[in-house]
Formats: sequence, C-alpha cells, structure tokens
Amino acid sequence: MQPSPHHAPQRTPDRRLTLSVIIPCYNEAATIEEVVNRVEAVGLADEIIIVDDGSTDGTRDILRQMEREARPSVRILYHEHNQGKGAALVTGFRAATSDIFLIQDADYEYDPREYPQLLKPLHEGIAKVVYGSRFLGGPRKAMNFWNMVANKSLTLVTNILYNAILSDMETGYKVFRAEVVRGMTIHARGFEFEPEFTAKVLKQGIRIYEVPISYNGREWTEGKKIKWTDAPIALWTLLKYRFVD
Repeated sequence: MQPSPHHAPQRTPDRRLTLSVIIPCYNEAATIEEVVNRVEAVGLADEIIIVDDGSTDGTRDILRQMEREARPSVRILYHEHNQGKGAALVTGFRAATSDIFLIQDADYEYDPREYPQLLKPLHEGIAKVVYGSRFLGGPRKAMNFWNMVANKSLTLVTNILYNAILSDMETGYKVFRAEVVRGMTIHARGFEFEPEFTAKVLKQGIRIYEVPISYNGREWTEGKKIKWTDAPIALWTLLKYRFVD
C-alpha cells in the first residue's frame, strides 16, 4: 500500500550538511568580536569567514587579535580598500568550503540563536534557499516608517517581476546551498547585492522559503543604514536582471 501523498515522509539528507557563516565587516569595532562570540556559542558553524572590507576604525586590530587566539573555525580575509558589502560577500563565497552558506551581518541586528529555524528547511531537504523575514510576525524593534515602506515596495516589485510571494527581499539573513551561488556571477558591489541575488535565484526557478525572525535594527545615528538613494539602485537592479541573463 502506497503512503498518502499528504503524509509522505520528508527527505532526510544522507549526512550532516556543513555550514559556513560569512560575515562582511566594515568599521564594526564596537560589535564584531561579540558577534563572532555569539555565532560560536550557537555551535553550528563549521567555519566562520570574516571579510574585512577596508575598515579604518580599529576593527582590523581586533581581527588580528582574534587571529592570534585559538579559534580554529575562524578565517579572516582582508580587502585593502573598501569595496562594498556585495564585494565582501563575493570574496567570502569564493573562500567558503561548506555545503550551506549563511550571511551574518557584523552588528546586532540579526540574532545567531535563530540559526536552527533558518537551517531546518535546508536540512530537511525542502528548500535550497531560505530567507529570514522581518515581516512574518517575529519580535522586532520598530523600524523607521519610510525604511519599512521602501523595503515593502521593493519586495512588491520583486514579486510582480518574478512571480513570487516574498515578504522581505531585503533581509540580511539569507541562507542557501553552496551550489546556488557557485555558478552565479554577482556584479553587485554594495547593497544592491540583495536584489541581484534574489533576482538570479528566482530566475533559476528556485522558490525561496521564508521563516520569521526577530529584528533589532540599529538607529540612524549608528550609521550604515540603507539610504533612500539606495532604493532607485535596487529598483533598477530588479528590472535589469528580469530582462537580462
């Protein structure tokens, strides 16, 4: 007797999938060491790859001290000059060796304790790409209204252009099987990484799985927030990759 399709067992991977946590870092002297401590405390990362993108605020001194410590899972790469978040991520992707890549910001906006729920769909074999959504009901620090409008507007455009139902295209928590990005050419050097990566994933026919996450957004006075000038660049990126291979 064949099992009902509604009760079919989920596919279990043949072995444990390894995890690379990739941390793009630029002028995060106040937070980078504690973020790495939090990632290590979760105990799921096989390697933690930090890409310092030309920091000038003392971050490099902290990273060099970390290199002198007994942290066998931590690898640190350096850009001589600031190139942007997208460029730092590309460097990290090229260096990573695990089955799964997880992007972790170098501040306190995203909580590494939520790795298990982000990784679960990948470990169960039901998704190749998982996004942690700030708009699916998880606890969050209230964000600036216009920042929320920009995020939701860009997500709506993504859904219209690529026939998707995402709730948070711009999320910083993107987790995916390594093969998704290894065959992908990424041109973005700054924050336009988010729409370019999303567009190219969806054009491959990969459906993105979303899970709710908490969000502790930094204040405008703390710097490095996406500005209104980034929205037109993101919009152009979405349009460009919809019609260009």
